[in-house]
Amino acid sequence: MAGVFSQLDLTPTRLELARRARMARGDLIDLTSSNPTTQGLIFPADILANAATPYWSTRRYHPDPRGDLAARTAIVTYYARRSPPLILTPDDVFLTASTSEAYSLLFALLADPGDNLLVPNVTYPLFEYLAAMRNLELRSYQLDEERNWRINARSLRRLADERTRAILIVSPHNPTGAIIDASIATLDLLGIPVICDEVFAPFTYAAPTTPPLAALHPELPVFTLNGISKLFALPDLKLGWIALNQPARQFAARLELLNDTLLGANALSQYLLPTLFAQGEPFVQAMVERVRANLTLALQRFADHPRLRARPPAGGYYLFPAIDGWEDEEALVLFLLDHGVFVHPGYFYGDVPGCHVMLSALCEPERFALGVERLCAALA
Repeated sequence: MAGVFSQLDLTPTRLELARRARMARGDLIDLTSSNPTTQGLIFPADILANAATPYWSTRRYHPDPRGDLAARTAIVTYYARRSPPLILTPDDVFLTASTSEAYSLLFALLADPGDNLLVPNVTYPLFEYLAAMRNLELRSYQLDEERNWRINARSLRRLADERTRAILIVSPHNPTGAIIDASIATLDLLGIPVICDEVFAPFTYAAPTTPPLAALHPELPVFTLNGISKLFALPDLKLGWIALNQPARQFAARLELLNDTLLGANALSQYLLPTLFAQGEPFVQAMVERVRANLTLALQRFADHPRLRARPPAGGYYLFPAIDGWEDEEALVLFLLDHGVFVHPGYFYGDVPGCHVMLSALCEPERFALGVERLCAALA
């Protein structure tokens, strides 16, 4: 039987062909970029160079299935400073090549083919491919837009059964920006392990902080995922991690075996991590301030617009406004391409009721402002 990936149609879509055609004209403003390195957000090269210099003369390959101890200790310190603090030990942390690899490891750890995972109905298009690699079923729980995209607890209860192996939560959420800021009684009631992706944790807007979900649910097994791609704008250095709270420690021995099988995290990135935490905070704050300023500009511009409806997101670096007067999101995005601005349609992120578009506030500020003006003018 052919695998799911061998059956994928990789022909460029109508939307992609239109984007390429408009891009070729040289005047397109792309408001979708989530790659900091293409938006002028480059982690200070001198910090990286100085931190790496001792590595080259002292490097030895001594792989640890959990990862470099100094790197794991730095992660433990990071979580101890969060609000509320998440108390860990270095043995609770596993270093991976990326958060995508972390998801793959956890899917293999927790589930067998035919089992199911609960995922949000609106989400970044990643889980379906990772689940397909393990022949796992994804079941979509609802996020309620009218309640600022909060998790619909009833849908969690309705979907969970004896073959549900994990609940996936992203906080701050991509692309809605929702943050889990209090315990959810249904999670404790179900008792199903939770995988919580916190890669946008520093990027808060309407919310003061991003509380670690594992600290809000100390009795529930929670696997917390993060990495340096978003946190320090270093997607090219590829380092992620999985942090286990106390109830999740029952899985540590098997997770160690899985991680030892791959050993995906490279030694240089692990070596650099303590320095990133020690010296990278000013750069992180500059990124956060850029995103906040862009979000404020867009929200102010959208406030009195007759067709655009956007709530201030709790966090993250995306806006996911609803568009009144349109039903076909693809037709809408094609229309906006004709006006020189590119946004993602809501259907890229799942079965989203209504008509939505996504734009990234990570973009370079002048281009972002111009793109927002084009968007508003086209829809006026």
